[in-house]
Amino acid sequence: MSTPETPTIDTSDLPDYAPIPRSAIGPALNEQGYYVGRVERNLYWITDGTYQSAFLTTSDGVVLLDAPPTIGNNIQRAVDEIAAANGVDNTVNYLIYSHHHADHVGAASLFNKNVTRIGHEETRRLLLRDDDPARPPNEETFQDCRKLEIGGERIDLAWHGANHSPDNIIIHLPDHDTLMLIDIVNPGWAPVYVANLTEDIPGYIEAPANALAYAWKHFIGGHLGRLGTRDDVTLHQQYMSDISESSRKAIDTVDPTRYFVKYGDNMWAAVKGYLDEVTAVAAAPVIEKYTGVLAAADVFTESTTFWVMESIRLDLGYGSQVHP
Repeated sequence: MSTPETPTIDTSDLPDYAPIPRSAIGPALNEQGYYVGRVERNLYWITDGTYQSAFLTTSDGVVLLDAPPTIGNNIQRAVDEIAAANGVDNTVNYLIYSHHHADHVGAASLFNKNVTRIGHEETRRLLLRDDDPARPPNEETFQDCRKLEIGGERIDLAWHGANHSPDNIIIHLPDHDTLMLIDIVNPGWAPVYVANLTEDIPGYIEAPANALAYAWKHFIGGHLGRLGTRDDVTLHQQYMSDISESSRKAIDTVDPTRYFVKYGDNMWAAVKGYLDEVTAVAAAPVIEKYTGVLAAADVFTESTTFWVMESIRLDLGYGSQVHP
């Protein structure tokens, strides 16, 4: 009896990238496609290798921190696994939203309507605006900070201003030596497109310092396969600082004249040529420095550099000249 042959998929036209450092790789997933592990005591984290969630088991049920749709129903499976092993309640009674984006809370509707949903006041406003049934708006809100005590466990929520999104918050669990801050630092990895698709670059660059001002040992960044450390956050700070410094140098040194000579009335072609060159010149030394240090530094540094360079020009006014 013959077996069907596996079709050959041609990848010869796709680019090659630098190998991923082993330090960037997280634990192996189980057959259902997730990993769940203890952070500290009764705090656990879940990953599917790309996204992360976390939960606390308490005397008042489970407190869930984010509900990424890529993990989806595996969130409850992970909770069930831990609850069965420890003989504790597996009912999710509280759901804390880090921010409103669907990739981190798009499985929120899997949990029943009696769940208490907590998040920033801007998160509620944005979820009401988006009107997505997969993301029921949080009923409970706060403005700057809120201290929770649920089932004897302390959770501190704080908003330090816009960063990745207008509503992205810090979730600090001081009794578990853990801080959760989503879509800022990807431990072991470079940020993806335009600094993790960030809306506010000055706030994004400031966010790691805000995080480091808290006492913690374990970092939950929301993406990829492993937990982070304070060293990961510091490394990310240095990476972003190098991008900023290199961008300023490129703004100072790249001459746009030839693009405007070449493209004449096609102003957008000239602007594109100039900004692409500024970006490439700024990104090149950063890519060289961090390839092999941060996974995918060679993949996404140019994209992040473009967004940082544009923020330096537009938010900070660097290189801006007033016509005489």
